[in-house]
Amino acid sequence: MFTLTEVASLNDIQPTYRILKPWWDVFMDYLGLVMLMLAIFAMTMQITKDQVACLPCLEDTEEASGPKPNSFPQQTTQASSSASGAPVMTSVPFITKDLPDEVVHEIHVTHQHTSVVSEKYANQPQPTGVRTNLDFQQYVFINQICYHVALPWYSKYFPYLTLIHTLVLMVSSNFWFKYPKTSSKIEHFVSILGRCFESPWTTKALSETACEDSEENKQRLTGTSSAPKQVSLEGKDDGTNANSTTPMLGVKFSADKPMAEVPSSMTILDKKDGEQAKALFEKVRKFRAHVEDSDFIYKLYVAQTVVKTVKFILILSYTSTFLAKINFKHDCEPDIKQLTGYRKFFCTHNMAFMLNKLLISYMALILIYGMACLYSLFWVFRRPLKEYSFEKVREESSFSDIPDVKNDFAFLLHMVDQYDQLYSKRFGVFLSEVSENKLREISLNHEWTFEKLRQLVTRNTQDQQELHLFMLSGLPNAVFDLTDLEVLKLELIPEVRFSAKVSQMTSLQELHLCHCPAKVEQTGFAFLRDHLRCLHVKFTDVAEIPTWVYLLRSLRELNLIGNLSSENNKMIGLESMRDLRHLKTLCLKSNLTKMPTNITELSPHLIKLVVHNDGTKLLVLNSLKKMTSLIELELHTCELERIPHAIFSLTNLQELDLKSNNIRTIEEIISFQHLKRLTCLKLWHNKIITIPSSIGQIKSLEALHLSHNKLESLPPALFTLPKLRHLDVGHNSITILPPDVGLLHNLQHLAINSNKLEVLPKPLFRCNKLKVLCLGNNALTVLPEGVGQLVQLAQLELRGNCLDRLPAQLGNCRMLRRSGLVVEDHLFDALPVEVKEIISQETTTPFSSGL
Repeated sequence: MFTLTEVASLNDIQPTYRILKPWWDVFMDYLGLVMLMLAIFAMTMQITKDQVACLPCLEDTEEASGPKPNSFPQQTTQASSSASGAPVMTSVPFITKDLPDEVVHEIHVTHQHTSVVSEKYANQPQPTGVRTNLDFQQYVFINQICYHVALPWYSKYFPYLTLIHTLVLMVSSNFWFKYPKTSSKIEHFVSILGRCFESPWTTKALSETACEDSEENKQRLTGTSSAPKQVSLEGKDDGTNANSTTPMLGVKFSADKPMAEVPSSMTILDKKDGEQAKALFEKVRKFRAHVEDSDFIYKLYVAQTVVKTVKFILILSYTSTFLAKINFKHDCEPDIKQLTGYRKFFCTHNMAFMLNKLLISYMALILIYGMACLYSLFWVFRRPLKEYSFEKVREESSFSDIPDVKNDFAFLLHMVDQYDQLYSKRFGVFLSEVSENKLREISLNHEWTFEKLRQLVTRNTQDQQELHLFMLSGLPNAVFDLTDLEVLKLELIPEVRFSAKVSQMTSLQELHLCHCPAKVEQTGFAFLRDHLRCLHVKFTDVAEIPTWVYLLRSLRELNLIGNLSSENNKMIGLESMRDLRHLKTLCLKSNLTKMPTNITELSPHLIKLVVHNDGTKLLVLNSLKKMTSLIELELHTCELERIPHAIFSLTNLQELDLKSNNIRTIEEIISFQHLKRLTCLKLWHNKIITIPSSIGQIKSLEALHLSHNKLESLPPALFTLPKLRHLDVGHNSITILPPDVGLLHNLQHLAINSNKLEVLPKPLFRCNKLKVLCLGNNALTVLPEGVGQLVQLAQLELRGNCLDRLPAQLGNCRMLRRSGLVVEDHLFDALPVEVKEIISQETTTPFSSGL
């Protein structure tokens, strides 16, 4: 047999699961335990006490008084009486003739004594009643037969049925805790819920809410006048309103409430607790995504409740019919007359009274159990359990962004509410993004102190103080204490919020936001609007561009790097750029197929436009015609095949850069003669084969970049440009440098490296203003002595040629130093000693290319 403890364990669940047991389930568990005890008690009584006692019926007495057909033969010696009444010994039915005399004597004495005893009892009064002439073994046999024939089956198997029904009800009550597809989710949920309930961050977050509510009530009672309401600058899609609490460390930035500092004891969170809280936020996020997809737990709970209700109705219906059949007296007519001589017996059941009372008790328990099942069904279908709202929690706390949940997640929270609603309230803290941001900010500010940030400040190439923060959870508050910082670079920071403290950074002029969604408060925005000069925004989707960017009226330079395809042009928000009244430089690094028309609104003041198109073909540039104030224009990697005609309308253009396109011919270059101010033309990294003679018409040109093309020759007209100071034709296939190069009297920089030159023309050395001469990676065999005429030469590149020696006249190049002479070491070592000493001298005069 099973012990009570072993059977009761079927109704037991882990203690942590009890938070998912509403009162009716707990009540039914206890009822099941009572029914289990009742069943085990009835089984014990039945096994040890249950039996019937049977006697033959009166109508069979006369028949039974005669000699039994199957009676056993009498083995005892009979005594008879004589007429005078004296006992007479009958002959002993034993054969004694062969026995010894002593044995025969003993037998006669014993026989005589038996006759005397029989005569004595014959004189006693005879017993009344029915003589059955049945022995003990026959009675046992009859009782066993009648137990199975005469008793109703329910009287015999009631305890076993009770046990089976109780076990089924117990299993049904806890099946959703045992079924694999639901038990894993429930176990995970209970584990997370317990950790959320005990997390120090939960207590801290709710305590801060209480502090904020107290502050609000205090302000309301004292009648403090409210400040002007805060203007939301966080975009239209922001889920929080303008008056909501800003998730800052210990500070509440609200429009109608003054800033209140939270005590320092509340802002300090143990690092270990903080990491655990961060892990909980992530677990809750993943669990929600996993559980909200289905409602299997809900359906299983409803199914097991329906099964228990049907089981209750079934048990109650058939048990009530058997209640009247449990009797003390029973008539038994077994087919054993040939064995006992009797056809009918009268039997009594000794456990009938006890079973009757136990059955009544069991029916009462089942009835109460069924009422609890019906209430459970009523509760399940009375309200939508697949939806759960945190409306009450949102009203009581500052976490107004706690989302409503659905499906199994909602059902589990409804079940927890039946245990204790405080669990759901504490759990809601870990569903709030505001709460998560607060936690991140506390941990962030605890780790990134002012001293640590100060050590990361460096000097950039413009000699500005620069701070670069990468992959942090947020923007540390200590950053706002760096009052001397000029450049702030933020990269891959998911939550950037500029509070009012940004106004302390009086030296801040340049801001970089690389994949950093940024929000700014009203006071902080006012400061950035008036002080920020340069802004770089790198994004993946155009929606990531903060809307307040287009309101920075003091901005001088704006760089937008991200996806700005033609389909999204209407979503860029460039129509707001009309407020950027002081914007001078606009840089778009994207994949445009046409130039956004809204850029023309900047035409009155925009002087530099940069478009890096990342290999996407730019087809439409008509809007450029209206931007007549442009001085510099860069169109990189736009897959242009010819010089766009819209450029010829930019009469103020001074510098044009068409780098890395597919330009093959530049016949349109004659139209540049109308651009009287054009001084720099960059056509490098294209596929240009020839330079037309019309290049000589651009008399204002001072710099020409034609490197990395497919040029094989240079036209004489090129050397008629009187103002040309910088000429770069490196990385081509030029074989001859025309002698006309000597006509460029203002030439300061000549780069003709990586070509196929074999000889340098002597007129080249008439360009006595040359400061940079790049001749590397050609086929030169001799460097003419005329190089000594270039007295201002400061950089000479000769590496990669076929030179045997260097001329001693290099010593006449007074500005040339060893660092500016790029040549093989053995050639330099072959120079005369005095020349090497002159070239190896250190100079304090800074080198400048002149451009």
